Amino acid sequence: MKLEMSTQMRMEQRMTLAPHMIQSMEILQLPILVLQERIEQELNSNPVLEMTEPANPEDEDTDSVEQQPQEDINEKDLVLDTDNNKVEDFARLESLSDGFKNYMNEAGPFRTRVYSDEPDKKLEAIKNAAAFPQSLHEYLTEQWRLMDAETAVKKAGDMIIDYIDDRGYLTVRLEQLHNKDRGDFTIDDLKESLELVQKLEPTGVGARDLRECLLIQMAQSSEDMSFESRLIAEHMGELLENHLPDIAKKMNCGIDAINRAIERMSKLDTSPGLQVGRDQNHPITPDVIVESLDNSSQYSVCLADYNLPRLRVNDYYAKMAKDAEVTEKTKKFLQTNLRSAQWIIDAIEQRKNTLLKVTKAVLKFQRDFFEKGQLYLRPLPMSKVADDVGVHLATVSRAVAGKYIQCPWGILPLRKFFSGGTEDVNGASLSWEAIRAKLQQIIDAEDKTKPLNDEQIRKKLTELGIKKLARRTVAKYRKLLNIPAARFRKKY
Repeated sequence: MKLEMSTQMRMEQRMTLAPHMIQSMEILQLPILVLQERIEQELNSNPVLEMTEPANPEDEDTDSVEQQPQEDINEKDLVLDTDNNKVEDFARLESLSDGFKNYMNEAGPFRTRVYSDEPDKKLEAIKNAAAFPQSLHEYLTEQWRLMDAETAVKKAGDMIIDYIDDRGYLTVRLEQLHNKDRGDFTIDDLKESLELVQKLEPTGVGARDLRECLLIQMAQSSEDMSFESRLIAEHMGELLENHLPDIAKKMNCGIDAINRAIERMSKLDTSPGLQVGRDQNHPITPDVIVESLDNSSQYSVCLADYNLPRLRVNDYYAKMAKDAEVTEKTKKFLQTNLRSAQWIIDAIEQRKNTLLKVTKAVLKFQRDFFEKGQLYLRPLPMSKVADDVGVHLATVSRAVAGKYIQCPWGILPLRKFFSGGTEDVNGASLSWEAIRAKLQQIIDAEDKTKPLNDEQIRKKLTELGIKKLARRTVAKYRKLLNIPAARFRKKY
């Protein structure tokens, strides 16, 4: 085999994205809350970027479906090619207002004025910030320090608390915590400390399984729950299988007594540890608002960006970048930041326009949903909206990713309106979301003493005009709706 080196030439075309194109796609994909954080980062890192006074939402006219988006400079196609002279990047800076024509001569460079009686905003914000939430481990440790016990038991309890998960359950066996090489505590000390840990707040913490968790809560309850304790201790498995007649026969009681016990036990907490600790529920803020106009069949579509900072390029630095007396190093620094500032301003404006157009297209194709409800949600592929808006399919996908819409039916994910579906016997299109809503209605209206199985639900859907739906599809949709099987839904 002969190895040699040679040179050759070939022609090829490659498509590369300019930095401002990449930034534009990233901004388009951000939800409103994340976009606010991104803008704050840009304001802190870019000295030529500044924030204007927020516009009053009452002074702004909401965009209706009949209004056409105005053509402005931000609707222009982005330029992929950039020359060394940065002509395209600075062309827009020529149109800046000349209101500060004599500003440089009169005001000179910026100076920070310090007032002794003016409060520090950052310090005030830190003081007013909410305290970091206490974790379950910290909460249990504080209680355990006040517990009166022997030293060996206290050390064993510290180790037990270390292995309690966020739900409040002990995740390991006591035998695993006992190390024969250690003389700090024995297995008996672990058992004694576990009994003490299970008396801490919240009630039920330190249990090793669901059965023990419920028994702990019932034992510490102020009410008499002896019947419920016996039910859980002796017939937990049968209770989970909904074999109430068998339980009633073995306990020599009526089914009504068992149903009353189940009702009382439903108030117990199966995850007591979640009462303490950090709240992981993230707030949902709509990006778009769709409202019905009064006494009209029309809808208004507007962006929920009232709290979004309005950005602009600082005129002082823009003029300084074109000043011949400024050093080349300073001018280069300003040009880089001016270009970056203009890019993010354009990207935010493009995000607004694209999101507004996509929402209007959704309103046009899903009008029955906004007027009548979820049962009238139609199949809508993203390609159809992309063709209507005049953008690429990937642009629509980025525009709806992580976004929410506020409408008369609540706050819903924007992606909810894009789904497949099927046709009913009349030829009308029904989305899978609408079919699941019909399935939920059927189960809500069923006789709980004789609940419908999946095959019976399929026949009910067929009677409603939904054809060609397999039983396994019904079972899949039922599981997606967190609806148990028929034998678990049966009421005695």
